[in-house]
Amino acid sequence: MKPTNETLELLNRHVSVRQYLDKPVSDGQLAAIIEAGQMASTSSSVQAYTVIAVTDPALKAKLSALSGNQAYIVQCPVFLVWCADLYRLRESSAPHLQGAESYEDTTENLIVATVDVALAAQNAAVAAESLGLGIVYIGGIRNHIAEVSGLLGLPELVYPVFGMCLGYPAGASGLRPRLPLEAVLHHNSYQAETTVEQVKVYDEITRDYMRERTGGQKDTPWSEMMAGRLAKPDRLHMKEFLLQKGFMQQ
Repeated sequence: MKPTNETLELLNRHVSVRQYLDKPVSDGQLAAIIEAGQMASTSSSVQAYTVIAVTDPALKAKLSALSGNQAYIVQCPVFLVWCADLYRLRESSAPHLQGAESYEDTTENLIVATVDVALAAQNAAVAAESLGLGIVYIGGIRNHIAEVSGLLGLPELVYPVFGMCLGYPAGASGLRPRLPLEAVLHHNSYQAETTVEQVKVYDEITRDYMRERTGGQKDTPWSEMMAGRLAKPDRLHMKEFLLQKGFMQQ
């Protein structure tokens, strides 16, 4: 029998929220949420991330336009932009290096910073949901990442990884089914045949989910949706942008 408790129940109720009430998030709530994010694991304590809380309506509107005109960016009371940040690491370490070569611009450190952002953001998401708030991640800020970076004044070695709408949900959203556990949890080695076979199981689950969600108008399985995603050359500007920002030099 699988164990259960209040934390597990909260995690298993997670849904993306795309409609928000016209109700503010208090400074105290925001501080508690970000502080919870800060307690996530971080590689070697580098804490290589910065969060920009955007509440100005005009700025949110500009970010929405750059992110594919997603209306919930404008509607939510707080839009968080989660940034991988190696600038702070470089600048604060420089006085101690006394001219020695520094390797903040390696591909490994880009990975470290990006993982740090994701871990902190998910901690923050759980904290927000524990307070009755809702979130949705916004990868669309990478559609025009140079413009977003300029708009937010991001220096060298800082890039916006994703956004996060934050606010009180307006109405309930349905749970979206995930891959079967057997597709994700492998014991002692990678089970290549099992993980592909389990997708067939998941395809039937997602067909049923899509039929219910669309009133029978669609029954597209997960594997077909993913094929459509892979067939689309998406955000091919990212590599050049990251190189220009000083990342992946070594």
